[in-house]
Amino acid sequence: MTTARYTHGHHESVLRSHEWRTAENSAAYLLPHLEAGRSLLDVGSGPGTITVDFAQRLAPGPVRGVDASSDVVAKAVALAAERGVDNVEFAVGDAYALEAADASFDVVHAHQVLQHLERPVDALREFGRVAGPDGLVAVRDVDYEGTIWYPLLPALAEWLDLYVRVHRSSSGEPAAGRRLKSWARAAGLRDVVSTASVWVFESPEDRAFWGGMWADRVVQSAFADRARAIGADDGQLERISDGWREWADHPDGWLLMPHGEILARGADSGRR
Repeated sequence: MTTARYTHGHHESVLRSHEWRTAENSAAYLLPHLEAGRSLLDVGSGPGTITVDFAQRLAPGPVRGVDASSDVVAKAVALAAERGVDNVEFAVGDAYALEAADASFDVVHAHQVLQHLERPVDALREFGRVAGPDGLVAVRDVDYEGTIWYPLLPALAEWLDLYVRVHRSSSGEPAAGRRLKSWARAAGLRDVVSTASVWVFESPEDRAFWGGMWADRVVQSAFADRARAIGADDGQLERISDGWREWADHPDGWLLMPHGEILARGADSGRR
């Protein structure tokens, strides 16, 4: 999967959040449309947790996951083997040039991918080619600028401002969720249905996971390096990290991340 530069990198703190994702908590909008025996291509499959879930639901239908990182692809292969799922394969791939024939998959899925691409419309056009006029394109992306939380800790406001600037200086659009419908229409996809869903972190376990993950990510991952490159200093990053731990420890802690979603059909061949 081609990106300009992946904002987060693949530090353990980043993979910690990716490995938390499941079909249920990250692709519920798509699940009613999945039938056993159908084929699915998962673009930007990461460590494979969502992809393997899809494969179990679609068996014996073939599922393929592609990602830009060979190291992460290896993790996905190991996960499938660990779960004993044999109708899924993983490979390094390019979101703009998928190694798949026209109309060769019943479903093309991408989760948290378009936000990192410089040319999301081109990627959607490619997804539509592989799905074809009868196939389904399913995409979900967060909208960081819509994130809300409580208590209103200044450090988290500082985090969001810095995050948005780092993301845009690196690649893509952090408020991708609200743009998915527009991008899908610009790509020539048909029958576009646009919905939304949220991630909410509020229980002690949720807060420990999400707050702890970001407390580490903001000082240890590629995000930290890119934040420094646009002017953040270690003091600011440590202050934000401490703010995440404060939020995680607060009994009133609550955080919501909104996501846009689309389901669409590929363009008719005569319209390309």
